[in-house]
Amino acid sequence: MLKTHYAALLGCFALLFAGCTEQNRYDLAKYGLTPDTRENSSPLMAKAIQAVSGRANPDQAVIITLPKGRYDFYPEGADQREYYISNHDQDNPKTVGLAFERLKNVTFDGQGSELVFHGRMLPVSLVNAENCTLKNFSIDFENPHISQVEILENDTLNGIITYEVAPWVDYEVRDSNFVAKGEGWEHTSRSGIAFEGDTKRLVYRTSDISVGTQKVDEIAPRILRAPWNNKRLIPGTVVVLRGHGRPTPGIFMTYSTNTTLENIQVHYAEGMGLLAQMCEDIALYEFSVALKGDDDPRYFTTQADATHFSGCKGKITSVGGLYEGMMDDAINVHGTYLKVKERVDDHTLIGEYMHSQSYGFEWGYTGDEVLFIESRTMEIVGENNTIQSIQAIDQPTAHGAKQFKLVFEAPVPATVGVDGIFGIENLTWTPEVYFARNTVRNNRARGTLFSTPKKVLVEENYFDHTSGTAILLCGDCNGWFETGACHDVVIRKNRFVNSLTNMFQFTNAIISIYPEIPDLGAQKQYFHSNIIIEENEFETFDAPIVYAKSVDGLIIKRNVIKSSNEYPAFHWNDKRFLLEHVTHDQIEDNTFEGGFDPAKDIKRTHE
Repeated sequence: MLKTHYAALLGCFALLFAGCTEQNRYDLAKYGLTPDTRENSSPLMAKAIQAVSGRANPDQAVIITLPKGRYDFYPEGADQREYYISNHDQDNPKTVGLAFERLKNVTFDGQGSELVFHGRMLPVSLVNAENCTLKNFSIDFENPHISQVEILENDTLNGIITYEVAPWVDYEVRDSNFVAKGEGWEHTSRSGIAFEGDTKRLVYRTSDISVGTQKVDEIAPRILRAPWNNKRLIPGTVVVLRGHGRPTPGIFMTYSTNTTLENIQVHYAEGMGLLAQMCEDIALYEFSVALKGDDDPRYFTTQADATHFSGCKGKITSVGGLYEGMMDDAINVHGTYLKVKERVDDHTLIGEYMHSQSYGFEWGYTGDEVLFIESRTMEIVGENNTIQSIQAIDQPTAHGAKQFKLVFEAPVPATVGVDGIFGIENLTWTPEVYFARNTVRNNRARGTLFSTPKKVLVEENYFDHTSGTAILLCGDCNGWFETGACHDVVIRKNRFVNSLTNMFQFTNAIISIYPEIPDLGAQKQYFHSNIIIEENEFETFDAPIVYAKSVDGLIIKRNVIKSSNEYPAFHWNDKRFLLEHVTHDQIEDNTFEGGFDPAKDIKRTHE
């Protein structure tokens, strides 16, 4: 009798939980979304997400599932949004494929689906969300805004190159110009990146190149001949022709908390793969910006960084990702300095977003901790302060704003806003970073970039032919106005293979600690501090391992440096370790294949 009653009770619980599970699961097939039709999914997706957003109980966990397959998204019928996106073109409105807004406790599971976009679109946005997960899907564009050509012949004597346009590229020769075009866009590229045809690595010592897109003659279908003088472009080389715009990332996140992105592949985006701003706690697990595999005929992924985090806090985690073929860093973490435009009184300043691609969103809130920095020397001025109030003054709200009136609890140092150029850094909106077990390869510019005062741990990653610097610690209050100083960085147990095949900005060594300091000689303080580089393996054809500028506390120990004969050495920096204005440094217990001479291989300057 007891067993029967217990079994009945279990049955009731099973029915109860089955009902809850069914109630909290939204299958988008029920909203008309059908895979593999090549029809426009935009209007159906917009209605489905709107329906889910209006559910009765936002505190109840919800799973949205998309039947596995290919879904095509066109601008027609898609959501229109006015988003100001950090480090992107501030043109509006944005046309959004999947606009997830004001959601709580929601998981979107694509179940392995391919989301393919057409024209100029922002594929996915996550705005004002809490405890949300996006997983198991890929993002791509049918006709990317980067074009691709293969070199067939190179007449170096006359400076003429014959090339073939990749089969998916839509183009025309107009007034003797190569014009790439798509749904709602067109452009003629003026620069590009050259890749080795067989390895998909950047061609040695080419960097950003001019391209033969003017005075073009089409000698056969998709076969063009043009003036183009570059002896390094041997037949079989693949050149990607970059566009001029950076309108949207693949995924845009803003004002969201506790977000997980899992098993997502971004194959192409016209801006970053992922851009997150003013978010707290973001975890990326097997999030990749990558080609579709070894047989993918493309050589490129995103127009800019793979992942980019601007003004975030909490912890940023990136584990198990593949980042390749992008036109900039695998990850870039920074805040943004407001430039002091006016001193109103001893407690009040007018600050402004300075870069044309970085404005239009909240910079801080009442109670946030800030510091002031003099941009010429990048030195801290005075003590940390606290925002008493902050108000946009050129717009009704922070949305679209460039200028803010900030009132501080304590008096502002007397020099700030009177003479020179000063920046304000928001210390509250700075994150801890964990970047581990990722692969970064065959990309332009740099591998990773970190500019945050919180703890940064970079471990067990594989940096393979990153072309420029593999790891950069920066800081700039003069150009991009990207904060800030790093004070707790550990770089350990990573493998670096043949970085520095090309010269880009900040590429002074495989690991480059390079804040932009216009007047280093006048600097009395140090910008970065407490950096440990240990137990890494460097395989390199050239000399420079670590370059460091303005650091208090640098430990380089128990690293192994191996020699490679893949390329000839060419770098201007012939020092293993070049240290400028660095104090409390230790370089010890490192192993060098071929020997090590401290007198020759280490250079310290204190200007």
